[in-house]
Amino acid sequence: WRCVHFVRMRAKDEPGVLSSILASFAASGGNILTINQSIPTGGVAAVTLSAETSNLTTTLEELVHSVEHLYGVITFEVLAG
Repeated sequence: WRCVHFVRMRAKDEPGVLSSILASFAASGGNILTINQSIPTGGVAAVTLSAETSNLTTTLEELVHSVEHLYGVITFEVLAG
């Protein structure tokens, strides 16, 4: 059984911001399936992700909370899953 969640976020266009978000997913057992990023405007990029979350070692809520508080994350929301 495979559980996939779709996430939309806005993040600062600075080195390492997207990398830290992806690292949080990996550290929690999530597997990123797709990444779509807009061309940054005003120093901010819109990013959508799909991630397999079947093997999370934390709850989805804990993962969301930790990502929301990462440097450079402006908004972060789970769209579906």
